[in-house]
Amino acid sequence: MPEHQNPVPYAAPLRDMKFALRELNEGGSLHELPGYEDATPDLIDAVLEEAARFCVNELLPLNRDGDEIGCSWDNGVVRTPPGFRQAYDKFCESGWPGISVPTDHGGQGLPHTVDMLVYEMIVSTNMAFGMYPGLTAGAIHAVMAHADAALKATYLPKMVAGTWSGTMCLTEPHCGTDLGLLKTRAAPLADGSYALSGQKIFISAGEHDLTENIVHLVLAKIPGAPEGGRGISLFLVPKFLPTADGEVGQRNGVNCARIEQKMGLHANATAVLEFDQAQGWRVGAENRGLEAMFVMMNAARLGVGIQGLGIGETALQASVAYAQDRLQMRALSGAKAPDKPADPIIVHPDVRRMLMRLKANAEGNRALSTWIYLALDKSFHGKTAQERRANDDLVQLMTPILKAYFTDQAMTAASDCIQVLGGHGYIREWGREQLMRDAKVAQIYEGTNGIQALDLVGRKLSAHFGRYLRAFFHPVAAFLEAEMSNPALKEFIPELAKTFAMLQETTQFISLSGLRDPEEAGAASSDYLRLFALTALAYLWAKTVKIAQAQLEGEEQKFYQGKIMTAQFFYRRMLPEAAALRKMVLAGKKTLMQMPEELFDLEAA
Repeated sequence: MPEHQNPVPYAAPLRDMKFALRELNEGGSLHELPGYEDATPDLIDAVLEEAARFCVNELLPLNRDGDEIGCSWDNGVVRTPPGFRQAYDKFCESGWPGISVPTDHGGQGLPHTVDMLVYEMIVSTNMAFGMYPGLTAGAIHAVMAHADAALKATYLPKMVAGTWSGTMCLTEPHCGTDLGLLKTRAAPLADGSYALSGQKIFISAGEHDLTENIVHLVLAKIPGAPEGGRGISLFLVPKFLPTADGEVGQRNGVNCARIEQKMGLHANATAVLEFDQAQGWRVGAENRGLEAMFVMMNAARLGVGIQGLGIGETALQASVAYAQDRLQMRALSGAKAPDKPADPIIVHPDVRRMLMRLKANAEGNRALSTWIYLALDKSFHGKTAQERRANDDLVQLMTPILKAYFTDQAMTAASDCIQVLGGHGYIREWGREQLMRDAKVAQIYEGTNGIQALDLVGRKLSAHFGRYLRAFFHPVAAFLEAEMSNPALKEFIPELAKTFAMLQETTQFISLSGLRDPEEAGAASSDYLRLFALTALAYLWAKTVKIAQAQLEGEEQKFYQGKIMTAQFFYRRMLPEAAALRKMVLAGKKTLMQMPEELFDLEAA
């Protein structure tokens, strides 16, 4: 590769983050929430700027070699690529592991929204690195929510400091989503702990050399437990048993049998773990393990959505940089760079199509994730019970949408990035193909995107008699009513109204047909989720235009012009997909389910 080429150029999108946080979603008032008094706009800006420096200076340089070298396994010992341990130590020294953990547990007590924006920068520069502290953060919140005081006192200080890390151990060779089939057993011991035996696979960050201890949160069954998911309990199983003074003691019965050889994320160890009479402690009530684990799973699903956002932003920046530099042919309307032998490819309409889609996805998804993470903060810190519940409803509803849509769009973004570079995008030395290899797993882990769609239509739509839906439908309907006669938005409001009506129609169709035949809801689920996401994005782009139009005479005129033009692209080139999705939802299950299984094999038929 030419020396001037950075494998994946990146500059933190701080200006757009601040727009999404404070102008579009009113995050500037976070410090008014109880418990967030210190989270002033100035402090948040300082945190984001420091995070940007760390990610660009420490993590980005490790990304390429981390992918090329990967993790190594030798007789149960896993080593991360060169430089990862040093970067992780600096990460912990700066206090990043506990950024959104309450101060009474040793964290910084900052809003989850700030943590999300920091995490976006981490995964944009080094997604594999980001998974190590990302898994720990989820484990911390599960322990805070469900562990007893003794476990919290022993484990939380080390995990928040980053000296001990965390994992989530669910999957087994014979069961993934259907956790009721798991075989790992937990036998009660006389001292109140348990001896766990079984195998867990696909355990991200399951073994590594970054921390002195690894805390596994493991789903298992106690003898005599009910069958299926009703009989699952959650256990905390450390790699090393703590001593009486809370330091690392003797090795527990947990062994890494191997690490997987994967398509991407080579610098993150995906382990097969063998539990052989490993000592563990129950977290939460007996046979209520799924309830406790869902704290971590929901956090992980939102985090995976942010991984999709981060990859999309990186793909955008890499594509724009190349398109501005690469000379090929003349513009169809005449030479744009007559002093050069050809024009940069950014002048060509089809390249613009891909660049605009990349830009609309990155900025739109950032706006949507910021809205939902602000709701997450308000669900914990809202001033009234009603405010907290309403915001939690919105988070519950939108979690599968963020996870599935953002990661689907990450694959589209990675593909577009490779396409913009043409042959160079397909060649390994340019580093762009890593984006696609890393992005693919985000559509799969923490519940495949098909499972997210089933969660949306099977659980979220009917929850509390449709209460979750109201958390989204009411603000959109109120915005439409307030802006319907606004001449400045006449290009957007009618289209938003039509799309919103499609979403309401398909919601009713799924609710009614799903009661008669669950397969009807399942057949519609993925298309419905995508329609829901497009509606949410259309709502936020219309709000963006309203804000931007009021700032066109200011010092940042170009920034706001760009917002309006990107919104126009979204409404004219991306939102029309909603009409097709409506048709696919209303088509029902017949064309999916009518074919006999034997006809899938034409030779056998």
